[in-house]
Amino acid sequence: MASIPNPAAEKASIEAFRRDVIDASKTALVLVDFWAEWCGPCKTLGPALEKLVAARAPKVQLVKIDVDKNQALAAQFRIQSIPTVYAFLDGRPVDGFQGALPETQLAQFIDRLLAGVPASEDEAALEEQIAQLIVAADEATAAGAHDDAIAMLGAVANEIPERHDLAARLALAMLAAGRSEEAAAVLAQLPADSKDELVIRARAGLALAAEAPADDELAALIAQVNKAPDDHAARFELAGALAGRGDRDAAAEHLLAIIKADRTWNEGAAREKLLTMFEAAGLADPWSIKTRAALRAIWFA
Repeated sequence: MASIPNPAAEKASIEAFRRDVIDASKTALVLVDFWAEWCGPCKTLGPALEKLVAARAPKVQLVKIDVDKNQALAAQFRIQSIPTVYAFLDGRPVDGFQGALPETQLAQFIDRLLAGVPASEDEAALEEQIAQLIVAADEATAAGAHDDAIAMLGAVANEIPERHDLAARLALAMLAAGRSEEAAAVLAQLPADSKDELVIRARAGLALAAEAPADDELAALIAQVNKAPDDHAARFELAGALAGRGDRDAAAEHLLAIIKADRTWNEGAAREKLLTMFEAAGLADPWSIKTRAALRAIWFA
């Protein structure tokens, strides 16, 4: 039996939509989930959406609309299958999808749209404070005041644990201070599949630091390479040791020498080590740019 239209209920539904979606999307990303009690995929999508939105509040809000109880709205948006999700920004729909997406895809969908959400005055002020603190920490690290840099970054990273980039900066400061175990503990708390550039840098730096040898071991490696310049295994080990101690110019020189002599040695291990060093330094770092140019010159010679 078809339901009987209820003009008063429909009017209230439309007014709620204007308030909770249209108006709210002027200051936040609003996701509208069209669903129904009888819909199996809706029961999969709903909890995942709620979890992701809660983690990103108040920048993201979720409005759930039961299509059976809000038939006029469902018809207005031409909902033909559920679940259907529309994303609203600045009073208008900007994207959407149908079906129950995996949580990782949902997170990517939300985070991509969040880039279009304007920062509030409080958020802008906080970002300015964080930027100033990062500059101060970088200056402290450059001056050798590692404990000061770690203290500053540690305070803000603990205050905003969801900011993985801040945790990564803290780990990088610890690595610069030679405190690898502490850096490893910080990075262990971050998602293993994080694509944050600073997290990737910190993990690459930690991998390099693990190869740092004692002074006598380094001296022995240098002597071995001087004695047998064609011993690629010894030269590769020396390069790793130098990289672990932060002498990236000398490390790169040895790795490039291996590649120039035999680019396929040990399944391209020398090139892979250089790539790890590029990740640790950051691809935009002047050293990375210079060394990648040297690598290309050898590789395509």
